[in-house]
Amino acid sequence: MNEDVELIVEETKDRMQHALEHLEHELARLRAGRSNPALLDGVTVDYYGVNSPLAQVSNINTPDPKTILIQPWEKTMLGTIEKAIMAANIGLMPVNNGEVIRINIPPLTEERRHQLVKQVRNEGETAKISVRNARKWANDELKLLLKDGLPEDLEKEAVENVQELTSLYNDKVDKVMALKEKDVMTV
Repeated sequence: MNEDVELIVEETKDRMQHALEHLEHELARLRAGRSNPALLDGVTVDYYGVNSPLAQVSNINTPDPKTILIQPWEKTMLGTIEKAIMAANIGLMPVNNGEVIRINIPPLTEERRHQLVKQVRNEGETAKISVRNARKWANDELKLLLKDGLPEDLEKEAVENVQELTSLYNDKVDKVMALKEKDVMTV
């Protein structure tokens, strides 16, 4: 295979992998009725005038499936962390006992579960669009190489490779979505 073609196929694979990783990251932040430190990924805290991620100013644990425990490195940060969690508007209510902050994860209602499944499907569709965009980019690049003198059989083979990658990553996206949907719908 031509070196330029290999680079295009590798770049396409990287783009598709990035789309899959982004999907997994976004789905980890969805609350499925179980405690998960990833629920707090978007929370930032004012730490001596610097906006810092919560994980950089505290220890975050999940002692059981329904609880998240936040233990700040400095006790003076308890109130600031509590305010930051409420300000993040992620639907979680922190309880400060003077030592640690405890967040109880309430069970999901049936209606909320269905909303989350819709959200999972939307995220999955976004990932599939990214995969298709990577395929389109690769095919456009291969057409440019064809115009620049790449043999037609090499271009056809590369297009087939890109299509195989597209199918592979679409299947991976479907599997990730199915696992998350099952997780959300499990009571």
